[in-house]
Amino acid sequence: SMSITPHEEDERKHIFVLATGGTIAGSGATSVRADYTSGQLHVDAMLAAIPQIHAIAAVQGEQLANVGSQDITFSIMIQLAHRINDLLSSDSVDGVVVTHGTDTMEETAHFLNLTVSSRKPVVMTGAMRPSTAISADGPLNLFNAVAVAADQKASARGVLVVMNDRIHGAHSLTKTNTTSVETFISPINGLIGTVNYGRSEYFRRPFRTHTFNSEFSLEGTSVLPRVDIVYACADMPPDLIDASVERGARGIVIAGDGNGNMNAATIERAAHAAADGIRIVRSSRVPTGKVGRNVEIDDDRLGFIASDELNPAKARILLMLALTKKRSLQEIQRLFYEY
Repeated sequence: SMSITPHEEDERKHIFVLATGGTIAGSGATSVRADYTSGQLHVDAMLAAIPQIHAIAAVQGEQLANVGSQDITFSIMIQLAHRINDLLSSDSVDGVVVTHGTDTMEETAHFLNLTVSSRKPVVMTGAMRPSTAISADGPLNLFNAVAVAADQKASARGVLVVMNDRIHGAHSLTKTNTTSVETFISPINGLIGTVNYGRSEYFRRPFRTHTFNSEFSLEGTSVLPRVDIVYACADMPPDLIDASVERGARGIVIAGDGNGNMNAATIERAAHAAADGIRIVRSSRVPTGKVGRNVEIDDDRLGFIASDELNPAKARILLMLALTKKRSLQEIQRLFYEY
């Protein structure tokens, strides 16, 4: 709800758009083909496609990477977190928008939610349809993301994801459909708010610790410890645990069946790894619900950690950051309850 004309320079909020690629920057051979290539457009071209954006904020773009998010690396994530912290520490920047592919958006959002140390808005957005498609969703998503980043009411809510007129919190959102524009939902804690052509409404704040209250810091960190995800299924081979350990994994997240379950043979191998100091986190392959401690598996006896609300992909991010410092099993379990 900002009625600002483009020439009132100093009235507008200053928003920095950091582009990393994704479908929002994708292009296809025609406007009606499902196949396309991610990360083709430069941030300047994306912004030039929405001239109206300059009425809601003074926008500056920077191309940080240009990849489909299946190719986002921890090196890019760390670079992104440093750049955001750097930008937001300046009085001349009011908020940051990150354009990103949707495949791993929930992972980068969760990572930034733990490593950005500012109260200022950090908003991620992307697209499900490439820029060349009929009814491309990217331009309006980016317009709305900039509007949210320029809104004082968005501050101190942690990293937000704006897609399809909805405002999600990084902790809760997950991708639920391979192609639909309505792919992101926040199934457990619900939406943070909605945004309609730049006008926002907020319903709630994240319940977990994040951003300016986070105890995580990337100071002096350039490489994160390896953590693997093992997908549980009927009669799964237990030697997958050994394979991860042999390859140097410091932690393993089990995408467990049901409430973080796995078969007896895998439990035995995982307990063996846990006794050797490998951190084992039980998450679930089920889309919603918490994984509770000591519910069907004796975590206390076996030395496991319960992921609580975090899905396997996000549990892995939290565990990697947890392992950058020496922390006890109890401390790591606390992190899963707190973040």
